[in-house]
Amino acid sequence: MADTDQVPVSDPEAAAAAAVLDALNGTEALNATAKFVASPEGTALAYGSLVLMALLPIFFGALRSVHCSKSKNASDMPETITSRDAARFPIIASCTLFGLYLFFKVFSQEYINMLLSVYFFGLGVLALSHTLSPLMSRIFPESFPNKQYQLLFTQGSDDTKEEIVNYEFDTKNLLCLVIGAVVGVWYLLKKHWIANNLFGLAFALNGVELLHLNNVNTGCILLGGLFVYDVFWVFGTNVMVTVARSFEAPIKLVFPQDLLERGLGASNFAMLGLGDIVIPGIFIALLLRFDVSLKKNSRTYFYTSFLAYIFGLGLTIFVMHTFKHAQPALLYLVPACVGFPVVVALIKGELTEMFSYESSVELLPGSPRLTSFPTVSGSPASLAGSMATGSSPRHRRLQPTPL
Repeated sequence: MADTDQVPVSDPEAAAAAAVLDALNGTEALNATAKFVASPEGTALAYGSLVLMALLPIFFGALRSVHCSKSKNASDMPETITSRDAARFPIIASCTLFGLYLFFKVFSQEYINMLLSVYFFGLGVLALSHTLSPLMSRIFPESFPNKQYQLLFTQGSDDTKEEIVNYEFDTKNLLCLVIGAVVGVWYLLKKHWIANNLFGLAFALNGVELLHLNNVNTGCILLGGLFVYDVFWVFGTNVMVTVARSFEAPIKLVFPQDLLERGLGASNFAMLGLGDIVIPGIFIALLLRFDVSLKKNSRTYFYTSFLAYIFGLGLTIFVMHTFKHAQPALLYLVPACVGFPVVVALIKGELTEMFSYESSVELLPGSPRLTSFPTVSGSPASLAGSMATGSSPRHRRLQPTPL
């Protein structure tokens, strides 16, 4: 569910392989997909931009996850990943990846990608709307006529009546939906890389904010399992390569390496899969909530893991350029994001507290929660895993959440 592939600019097939990482389970791909040979400046700009874009949803998503954990309202709850979920996830991701491989072998990729575009259009509009809600609440003055609305679907009647969907929202939320819809139409018609990135950033931020690991043990199980998954599917088979050549969806961040030469019409992209952002990101968010629980007015473990993520991502890019071969990002991100905080905890004598910490799962009252929105990693496998949980519909209030 999270890999990273980085590919030499001169190797289109390797580039396609990188895209796989991206496409299937949060796999990450830092790669180039065009025949154009990028300049050193263009390459540096592209990879630097990808790293910056990866850090933004992790940082702000982690902060928003703290607001969620401080809530006393249990009617809206984020998706909580347990140890059992974490252990099963690499298997579910692998099955989904291989299933997509068979799908593309049997059916026309044109029609499959058409369905995926429509599917991600709906998810992207909701994710971008949720992301923009806090901003809208700050932009508009208190005097703004903010009317309240409710969308209610029920099943049965009288005593047997059961709520299927119960959304409460306001005028500001509607404006966010309109903006999201405009970006969605832009993406459907043009597949422009900026529209892709807007959806990708929204998916990543929602994933980090709304997916909560219940404890550090669960985080280690999840990251460890996906570490093996990532390495196996990148180096052990050609399944990812085949799917990467066929799959189109806003589940990756892209930035053109030929932007300086060709402007906004550039087409030689470096890519970073959302899984390599969301999976380490939810672990980093857990450590931030652990910092808050210590009540020491410090963010030692958050900053340590955040810097470790930067180090791991930088190491991935370095190795890719050194060996001119696609690299699974989690091969470097997992040891860094887990190892650095553990070493700090050992030095400070807080290792026991870290592994005994149980994350709260309550939410900030009145905040929008798309709990059925599959943002585990922004990838097909993770989406399937999230949708397969079969959680019952819950009441959701679409109200702005402050950062």
